[in-house]
Amino acid sequence: MKYPQLNNSLFERNRKKVVKFLQPNSLVVVHSNDQMYRNGDQYFPFRQGSDLFYLTGIDQEKTILTLCPNHPNKELREILFIIESNEKIAVWEGHKYTKEEAEKTSGIKNIKYLSEFESTFRELAIKAEAMFLNLNENPKFKPETMSADERFVEKVKKEFPAHELERLAPFMKRVRLKKDQEEIELMKEACNITAKAFDRVLKFVKPGVTEYQVEAEITHEFLWNKATGHAYTPIIASGKSACVLHYIENNKTCKDGDLLLMDFGAEYANYASDCTRTIPVNGKFTTRQKECYEAVLRVMKKAITWLTPGTTINRINERVEKLLQEEHIKLGLYTQEDVENQDPKNPLVKKYYPHGTCHFIGLDVHDVGEKTTVLENGMILTCEPGIYIPEENIGIRIENDVIVNLKPIDLMADIPREVKEIEELMSAN
Repeated sequence: MKYPQLNNSLFERNRKKVVKFLQPNSLVVVHSNDQMYRNGDQYFPFRQGSDLFYLTGIDQEKTILTLCPNHPNKELREILFIIESNEKIAVWEGHKYTKEEAEKTSGIKNIKYLSEFESTFRELAIKAEAMFLNLNENPKFKPETMSADERFVEKVKKEFPAHELERLAPFMKRVRLKKDQEEIELMKEACNITAKAFDRVLKFVKPGVTEYQVEAEITHEFLWNKATGHAYTPIIASGKSACVLHYIENNKTCKDGDLLLMDFGAEYANYASDCTRTIPVNGKFTTRQKECYEAVLRVMKKAITWLTPGTTINRINERVEKLLQEEHIKLGLYTQEDVENQDPKNPLVKKYYPHGTCHFIGLDVHDVGEKTTVLENGMILTCEPGIYIPEENIGIRIENDVIVNLKPIDLMADIPREVKEIEELMSAN
């Protein structure tokens, strides 16, 4: 890991939050992410599973956490199982956590090697009245490959068929939604690194550079500042490509007169940031580009004020679409008469704004939480309105990360977004 070691009190508190939801005599088991096969004898770079990291701070593969908070033997209430290193592993793969390091990182006193898991788990399971197992319950995403947690569920069903199995995911969702101050500080650092990358890009972009060169400048700044890397695959989209919402080819040349939409964010200590900025390749917005850009910016500024306790993403989306509809009419994209005659199932506003305004962000860039979740202080969401007009070669999105509060706190307020700011910074090259 590139970031300094975090205070284990964060992970101790996180475990206590989860334990409060458990019924008596429960057993929780959470696995680390697998190492993901790439090709030949290679793995993709390892990224820890968000739930295991949230509960332990351990950033290493082949790790298992068990929680059995009511066990009569206090030593068995929290156990962390890790790889037992040896000389060959040290030579070929590098350093692995020692028991002492794992304890210091997680705050868990009972550290065992993986070779002890089967016998220990059996002892825990026999005394448990309910087992809470952890699965990915993202309603929009189901990988084709089974996770370690999913494989473990199948194993438990065979070996302990009479046991009651419960879902841990609903509890993990509830505790991860609200960020405590240490988490917020980590996300602030991710945002600060992202700001440095945008500053670098403003000095670099000009007609003739390629999208992948812009991506390389961002990557350089991320790694230089101790980020793990990108929190997600960056979108570096010039011209009409900016109208493709998840464009990630990043292989075209940035042309004079085009806009460049960049959706990117640093990941720091496994916490994500998510920023979008749209700039003119040649450093100067055309009159039409400026009109469209300032329309999006007006909507964004208003929408940020709505990220307050008691509302939901669905309500925010409805309000933003009404504002954007007004802006679309001013921009001449359609008329009020067109709106009155539109198909209610296919509103005109969605033609030029097909996505939503907000999503939760934290350990995952699209973090736990749903559009119907009632917002509370301490939750963090993105705010990202946009306008996409393929026939005019215009795609604009502006996005900041915001803490829900009676007076919302914009974590990216210092990243330039005004037309004048952007033009002045680009002209200073």
